[in-house]
Amino acid sequence: MANYTVVPFVAAIDAVQGSAEAAAQLEKLIQHYSSHGWEYVRLESVETFVAGNEGCFGLGVTPSRLTSYSMAVFRQ
Repeated sequence: MANYTVVPFVAAIDAVQGSAEAAAQLEKLIQHYSSHGWEYVRLESVETFVAGNEGCFGLGVTPSRLTSYSMAVFRQ
């Protein structure tokens, strides 16, 4: 039976950098886990619902929303 681990991946790039920098960051993550015996499987998108906040007396109200996270999946 295989073991799996799932870790969040968010590329942090500035306005001048592009997809090459995002790819380099993903490659670094893959190399890190590979050096610990994990095999990269794929990048998954996980969508989740974030509940809003009703605030106090109407102050600080935030609406509910859907958000998406990228998760790198590794197998051992």
